[in-house]
Amino acid sequence: MSPRSRTATLAWLLTAIYYFYQYTLRSAPAVMMPELSTAFAVSTTAVASMVGIFYYGYSPFSLIAGAAMDRIGPRRVVPIGAAIVGVGALLFGTGNAELASLGRFLQGAGGVFALVGAAFIATTNFPASRAATLIGATQMFGMAGGSAGQFLVGPLIAAGVPWSTFWIAMGIVGLAMSVLLFILLPESKPAQRNDDWVKGAGQSMLLVFRNPQSILCGMIAGLLFIPTTIFDMIWGVRYLQEARGLDYASAVMRSATVPLGWIVGCPLLGLLSDRLGRRKPVIASGALVLLACMAWILYGRPNVVPPYLVGLVAGLASGAAMLPYTVIKEANPPEASGTATGVVNFLNFTFSALLGPVFGWVLLSVSGGGTTMTLEHYQTAFEPLLYGVAIAMVLTFFLKETGPAVRRQERTVGVA
Repeated sequence: MSPRSRTATLAWLLTAIYYFYQYTLRSAPAVMMPELSTAFAVSTTAVASMVGIFYYGYSPFSLIAGAAMDRIGPRRVVPIGAAIVGVGALLFGTGNAELASLGRFLQGAGGVFALVGAAFIATTNFPASRAATLIGATQMFGMAGGSAGQFLVGPLIAAGVPWSTFWIAMGIVGLAMSVLLFILLPESKPAQRNDDWVKGAGQSMLLVFRNPQSILCGMIAGLLFIPTTIFDMIWGVRYLQEARGLDYASAVMRSATVPLGWIVGCPLLGLLSDRLGRRKPVIASGALVLLACMAWILYGRPNVVPPYLVGLVAGLASGAAMLPYTVIKEANPPEASGTATGVVNFLNFTFSALLGPVFGWVLLSVSGGGTTMTLEHYQTAFEPLLYGVAIAMVLTFFLKETGPAVRRQERTVGVA
């Protein structure tokens, strides 16, 4: 491995570890909803809305993060993002509802620099034929953190560790990680520099947004992500307890199988796409399997299939949601690589930011404001997830294939 490759690999790995940390914080509230409800003196539905504020920071700051990668470079912005996440975790641990809401916003605003930074490093320092594999591996780190936020944090809370202690400790970890990232991330030359970098960033965003393929990528990713970001990571544990009658420990373990499936699915589907040289068949196939799993989770009969299998397969299949991150980069100019990643992330998580409170409101409405929800309430509230995944499948057919196999064919035709 050349010195340049080693440097790029180190930079990607460090940023991916930061993404693991950020995702742990993103998913952790799912295993402490009753404790948070008591601490903030609000209903669990209100806590879900507070937790969802994460995406109000994550979504718009995706655009800022993408432009900053192109114009300034990862080393100058990724450590700042980690520090912001650390401060956000400390604020969430105060027990004050207003400060906690601000803290959750900051966790999202700073956390987005992890994924955008890692994807930028992967797509600008490694061959295009490995792009989907590396972006999938990046998401593997994230979902490993999502799984840890449930598998590891759930038993800690059940063992009596105060929820506020967890958040304060994680805040300190975030600040320490910021320092390490600043020290260890190598200096890199950004894709482009411009004296009026704000104007240049705006032009890059306009270029990417004007591309219909970019909009399709964002919509497909968003519709495939929602079953994980809203249903599993916010409502998953409570759904299994109230609708399926599981005890807390079993509900945590089953809910955590979804991000565990992502750990396998993201790099596996990315590798499969790179080996096939095509993106669309893998996205559509993953969406189809996810649709079947979600339908079974909501309407299937219990104890017919092994208890952890459906969640694991659902997580594996939904790893296809990361492939649009590769497609949007391939469908736009190389100098807008960071901006393209920021745009797809913005469009993706705008779905979660806008629809998270809607699902909570619908669930509260169909239950008549009750404190305990039934299976029928959850089915009514979350049935639209099935339609969303089906729409993502249809939209995939309108994508332009950008995989390496197609580009090789185009070069061959051009030479001929």
